[in-house]
Order: sequence, then structure tokens, then C-alpha cells
Amino acid sequence: MDVPQDLRYTSDHEWARLEDGKVRVGLTDFAQEALGDIVFVQLPSVGDTVVQGGELGEVESTKSVSQVYAPVGGTVVEVNTSLGEQPECINTDAYGEGWLCVIEASAPAEFEELLDAAGYLSLTES
Repeated sequence: MDVPQDLRYTSDHEWARLEDGKVRVGLTDFAQEALGDIVFVQLPSVGDTVVQGGELGEVESTKSVSQVYAPVGGTVVEVNTSLGEQPECINTDAYGEGWLCVIEASAPAEFEELLDAAGYLSLTES
């Protein structure tokens, strides 16, 4: 299982990367592996307002449908539209091409409250 040290994580298995005050969001390697082959992704729209821990979208796999939650609150400023045609990118490149959206954080301190890599590893091992 890949857990990059430079990211933050939620207990719901989303990752967050801080980029110039904005937060790029995706599903962790642990999550995509547990889900199996991802066949559909429902993403928020640009301009949507999200709250930390609130529903951001959903991911459908051959095994189940799972909700995706916002690691930080704010406004969605970008979505990965290529996932509409290639949702399997989440399986093949969870921390790269498989990203979901970018959020302009309304409370940047929320990012600092997320789990670091060691905390996330501890969560997944229990």
C-alpha cells in the first residue's frame, strides 16, 4: 500500500495535497484497492460549496458504491473531468491522474487537522 509522506489523509480514505492555498483531493491507494475496479465516478460541479466531512461525490466499483467526503470545506474550483471516460485512473494512479477535484479552502487550518502519513498508516493497520 502506497502512502505518500507529503499528503494529508482523512479517516474516510481521501487524500489531500496543499497546492498554492488550494487542496487537491483523491482516494487513497487503500481505498481504491478495497473498492476493486472503479467503473463510475460522480464528482461535484465547479462552484459547489462543500463542508469538511460532507459528501463530495461517489465512486462505483464492481463491488459497491461508496461516498467520497470533503477533507476540507470550501468551494470546488476544478474537477477531473477525464474520470468520466476513464474512472479506472483511480485504480491505476490514485495519487496522480486519478485525482478527483480541487477545493479552494475556506478554513485553511482544516488541512492541518487531517492525518499525516504515519497517522493514516496506523488507522489502516488497525
